[in-house]
Amino acid sequence: MPPSARSATETLAAGVRAGDRRALAKAITLVESTRADHQREAQRLLEVLLPNTGGAARVGVSGVPGVGKSTFIEAFGLYLLGLGKRVAVLAVDPSSAVSGGSILGDKTRMPRLAGAAEAFIRPSPSAGSFGGVTRRTREALLVCEAAGYDVVIVETVGVGQSEFAVASMVDFFLVLMLPGAGDELQGIKKGILELADALAINKADGDNLRRADEAAAQYRAALNLLHRGGTWEPPVLLVSALEARGMDVVWSVVEEHRRVFGASGELARKRRDQQQAWFWSMIRDGLERQFLAREDVVRLLPDMERAVADGTITPTEAARRLLAVLDDGAAPKSRRARTG
Repeated sequence: MPPSARSATETLAAGVRAGDRRALAKAITLVESTRADHQREAQRLLEVLLPNTGGAARVGVSGVPGVGKSTFIEAFGLYLLGLGKRVAVLAVDPSSAVSGGSILGDKTRMPRLAGAAEAFIRPSPSAGSFGGVTRRTREALLVCEAAGYDVVIVETVGVGQSEFAVASMVDFFLVLMLPGAGDELQGIKKGILELADALAINKADGDNLRRADEAAAQYRAALNLLHRGGTWEPPVLLVSALEARGMDVVWSVVEEHRRVFGASGELARKRRDQQQAWFWSMIRDGLERQFLAREDVVRLLPDMERAVADGTITPTEAARRLLAVLDDGAAPKSRRARTG
């Protein structure tokens, strides 16, 4: 690395470690960039910052549309600020990678938290592959930790695979639910219950209180059916983000989870497993990008896609023919080696 580049990286890293918001924003913008030179610079920066990461409580928040995630995160974040914590909020939005939609309204959805000096809110990038979006969120999380934030909240904005992505980068995964289980309980995805470290019934206020109690009982029964075992049984909590009630209970559960998992070594093991999973997902993402960028693949791919859509070839055979170009590309080298 040229001395000037090394100096610029060290200067930016020093600004991040000092908690300078402009340096933090610049560092995350660098991490989010898809330019190759920016990515190289971002990885150098992350290597410098790595010794300062790992100290934050990483909390994921998910929930069905309309459950009040933004209202909850703002109320929860403000409660944590009242305890003297510094709070960062990041978002994962896989739908934006597909539709190009923007979630830049995050700060308008959490105006009080966004205006607090000890809080930092950052939406996910609105372009690129889902793997790219989650990679940038993971790396933004590390930058926020290096900047001294005590709690990093990762919000799922989209639905479906985003829950699994967020669960794979946090220590504690909270799923928000609505009062009145009923049909909603029938439709809840078993996988989400298996991921959750706690369920919180939001909007447990006013006329909703009775329905919230009933929903909590049904969710507890559903969780018991899973028989997850281990050292942690996910609790079901009642909260009202609108009235900022129950935030203390949620935080006490997060702290107890960290205490239990920290003492048993499971927290450190979980983070190691997450790092390895991230490593392999980056390898798969990189291989796919390189494969799709090959000229022979670019030529053949449209024909294979049409044939699959028309039903004249099976997807398996189409994939086999595409992947065969890798063997064809290697063959000339092998022949040259034998004849050399």
